Amino acid sequence: MARSSMSASHCFAFEQDFIGTWRCIPLCVRRKLDLVGVKLKLSHWLALSQRQRQALVDWSDAADALDQMRQHLRTISREMADGIVRDLPPAVDEPWQQGTALPDEIHSAAEARGVDLTPQQWAAISELDRFALCKLVRPGHDHHNLEAALSEVLG
Repeated sequence: MARSSMSASHCFAFEQDFIGTWRCIPLCVRRKLDLVGVKLKLSHWLALSQRQRQALVDWSDAADALDQMRQHLRTISREMADGIVRDLPPAVDEPWQQGTALPDEIHSAAEARGVDLTPQQWAAISELDRFALCKLVRPGHDHHNLEAALSEVLG
């Protein structure tokens, strides 16, 4: 395994086309949003300044910091055209939070692309890496970054 994405602010190489411009919400921020239970629309994200977006990328994922992030997003979105961000149930016991069982949809998607992903490899990668793979195999997702993600995460 090449490396593990351990940083709360890590952006993947397959996200390079929008890193810095932040025209899309990077997976590291999406993971924090899931952990904190906040639905931040792309329109909310794009209404933020470049500096505000960067601050969310750099935001810690420690429990107390996530609580502060939730309140911060509620405060700054109050005056936005789309209104205040919506609360969702925080992520608890999601497949990406579990290193013990390789989800069938991840295994099938990897296998379909000629990648042998074992339960041991799944357990060895970071939660952010597992989050990325789970998001990229969701039904209805175009999966165009999945091969690059598998390659990057598994080396």
